[in-house]
Order: sequence, then C-alpha cells, then structure tokens
Amino acid sequence: MEPLEKAFALKKELDSLRPLNREQEQRIMQKFRLDWNFHSNNLEGNTLTYGETKALLLFGITAQGKPLKDHLEIEGHNEAIEWVIERVSGEYPLTESFIRELHQLLLKEPYWVDAMTPEGAPTKKKVEIGKYKSLPNHVLTVTGEMFYFASPEETPAKMDDLMQWYREKASAKNVNPILLAAEFHYRFIRIHPFDDGNGRTVRILMNFILMKYGFPPVIIKTQDKSNYLSALRQADSGIIEPFITYITNNLIHSLELMIRGAKGESIEEPDDFDKELALLEKRLNQGTQEVEKTAELIHTLYDNSIVPLFYKFAEEGKKFEKFYVQSKLYIISNDHTSDNFPSAILAIKSKITQDTTKFGVFYGYQAFVHSVYGNFNHNAVVDVMLGPTSYFALLNGKPANLEKRYDEQLTEEEINNLVRSEMKRHKEFIEQKLAKK
Repeated sequence: MEPLEKAFALKKELDSLRPLNREQEQRIMQKFRLDWNFHSNNLEGNTLTYGETKALLLFGITAQGKPLKDHLEIEGHNEAIEWVIERVSGEYPLTESFIRELHQLLLKEPYWVDAMTPEGAPTKKKVEIGKYKSLPNHVLTVTGEMFYFASPEETPAKMDDLMQWYREKASAKNVNPILLAAEFHYRFIRIHPFDDGNGRTVRILMNFILMKYGFPPVIIKTQDKSNYLSALRQADSGIIEPFITYITNNLIHSLELMIRGAKGESIEEPDDFDKELALLEKRLNQGTQEVEKTAELIHTLYDNSIVPLFYKFAEEGKKFEKFYVQSKLYIISNDHTSDNFPSAILAIKSKITQDTTKFGVFYGYQAFVHSVYGNFNHNAVVDVMLGPTSYFALLNGKPANLEKRYDEQLTEEEINNLVRSEMKRHKEFIEQKLAKK
C-alpha cells in the first residue's frame, strides 16, 4: 500500500475507535507532547535530554549545568503547543495573525544571535518575537554555497501569497490534509519569515493543520534529522514528492501509536526505554567514565563546538581590525592552516581523523595605525587541544582552565568566555602601549 493510502486507512481505523475516553486521550497526548517538545527543540540545537525535558515539563525540575536559554525554549515551545491544541477544537482559522501570535508564545522574549551577512561575514542580529525578519537570514550550505530565502522586503507579500494559497487549497471539496500540511511546511520554510524559530514554528503549524482534520501530530525525531533535511533539500531542487512521502511515513507512525493507545495497548516505543536507560547510565557514570577519542566524536565536537568558536572569534576579532594597517584570520587543524574563512571550515573538517590533536583560530594584526604610540603587532589565539580522553583550551598558549570529555560540548557561555578573555587581553595590551607613551 502506498504511504498516503496507508495513512488514510489508519485514520479510518482510528475514527472507528473514537471517541476515546478521557484518560486514554490524555495519556496519548502527553506522550505526543513530550516527544514533540524534545525532538523539535533538539533538532535546532537544544541540549536538554529527553529525560531532562520530561522532568522540566512534568515536575518543573531544571537540569543542572544546562543553559537557561534551553529551559526557556522548552517551556515556550510547550506553551505554544498547548495554545495550538486548544485552538484545534475551535473555529480558529490559520491566518498571519495566528502565526505571529504563535511565534510570540514560542520564543517568549527578544534576544540576540550570531548571524552572517549576505557576503558571509559574521554579524549579530536581534530576534524580534511575532514580527517578520528585518535582516536577511540566508544560510551557508554544506558545499559552501549561500542558500537564499525571501528577503525582508519580500516577506510580507510572500506570506500574504502563502495564506491565499492555503485558504484556496483548504476550501477545496477534495482537499487532501496530508498534502496540504506537508506543502504548507515546505512553502513556509522557503520564505523563512522570522529571524529565528522558523523550523519549530512551521512544525507546529503543520501539525495544527493535520489535527484540524483529525490526524495526530507528526514528530520529526532528532535521530532522523539527516533524512528530514535531505527531503527538504530535494524539495529545494524542485522535487517535493520525497518530502511529502517523508512527512506521510512519520504520520503513519503517529497514527499507529494512537491506535495502540486507543485500544488500551502500550504506547511506549522501543527507543523510549533506551533513552531513559541511557540517561540513568549517564547519571551513574557522570565524572567517572572516561570517553576515548574517536574520529566520530571529533567530527561531532567540530560541528557543535569548534565551528561556533571560530565564528565567535572571527566576529569579535574583527572589531580590532580598525586599529591596524593589516590583519588576517586563520583557522588551524594540526599542520593545516588556512586564511580562507569561512570556506576553509569544510576543508578542515575533511581532514579530521582520530589522530587530529589540535584546532585553533588565530588573528594576526600588523602595524598599529596610530604610529605615535609605536609600531607594534599583536596575535590573538585560541587553541583546543585533543587528548586521549578529553580536550582542553589554551589562550595564547596558556591553559584556560577548561577541560571536557568528548561526550560534552562547549556551551555558548564557555565559547563566549574563551573569546572574551582573549579579546580582553588584546584590549589591555593596547592600553599598556598607550600608558607607556
């Protein structure tokens, strides 16, 4: 049976079991809500584990050592889900106002994030809640090419077009809710109307559409991220069928789970127990279990910790360029050095092996422009050294009092502190030169 046919057959079976009693429905929706909150946020880089997400939402317990921002993301996402679930049963049309209000609930309050200019230079932008983007939010692809979403100027008109398209499709007599929800997801992502939170927003909107037609929500699991993104990339190339099939197959999974729950059967999935067991093992082994360095772990460290460190260092180091006649940024891995930032990020990644022992970022400044204070140079350096079971940071060759295991990533705060310390050293260096004069 084709995926769409199977989904509608399962929906018919589910409808035959309705109405569910209150306890059954609450138990099933709690399962969906926990999975939805964990996976949708984890896809975007949230560090809370499934167990920590569950503890926060069910018992209000916060996870020690995890950023406050990650807790707020989960809480905001949960509020947005509950708000949408309440509106599924009412006569609430999907409008731009609905979408902006959802975005406000999701992100809770404005904040600043790292970004890139259209030319690929690092910058910062303020994420406004419930408002369309004011700056471009194009992304750099894995091939080093820039992928362009709608510009801020185009966004209002494109969102208006999207809503007109949705109203026309939704009012058709032979509307297919699955095709409607999946295509809406893709069309929204191609616009990327907000400065941040687009993925989380559209996954909620897609599920709002599905639930309006009596389907359960689709949960895109974090371990399936590569397939999700691959299907989206195929749609970018003009082939949307794989994305529709991908969404349908995930909907089939949700339908089967809901049918089991409606029949009073277990709705626990095999990986639920595995996740809880892994969390228990991590707690038992915290601080005592060594993690051997592997190429896979180094790749994960590079993507999630080293590359963000490179971008933060580049952003802050650029602020000193005006004080020197010449300056250049280099990124380093073992014996490989490149000044072609950020394109060299992929080149560095391709050379990672289990024998990689160092990543570094280096800003060389030559000839202070105010010659009255002397003709001097300066080097700003952050290195990450890779040992057998842990990695540690050096600032200008000196230990930075930061050592972590390979299953632990650098937090945003740790990255900011490393860069800030090296930039502060540079500022104090210049001040010393001025004081001498």
